[in-house]
Amino acid sequence: MTWTSAAFLAVLAVLLALSLSPEADSAAVPDNSGSTKDPQGPMKRIFMKEADASNFFRKRTRRGAKSQDEINAEQRQILAADERKREFHEEKRNEFENYAEEENDEQDERTRESTEQWREFHYDGMHPPQEYNRHST
Repeated sequence: MTWTSAAFLAVLAVLLALSLSPEADSAAVPDNSGSTKDPQGPMKRIFMKEADASNFFRKRTRRGAKSQDEINAEQRQILAADERKREFHEEKRNEFENYAEEENDEQDERTRESTEQWREFHYDGMHPPQEYNRHST
């Protein structure tokens, strides 16, 4: 007996054993004999109808045209993201404006205090303080 006929007999024996074993029936997909019902509960969300399943990948090809619902959903997501970005940048701008205003107020206060100190130190008592920087005519 040659090795090809031995291999053929071995494959034939394995196929016969698999077809007769009870585990093969439990692993096989049942045929549509009408005894199956529509899935209920959470199973209904997992499985889809055959027509929907056959169109699932066809609708989502790279060059395939998108449905209006898909376009609208993407547009809503884009608009929501833009709104979040706008709010974030507006908040950051308001924080910076408040910080800059406080810094300017503090700088003005320091300048005013140092000017008052300079005027007090250089006041000679001869002229009233409000006329210190005025030229007399």
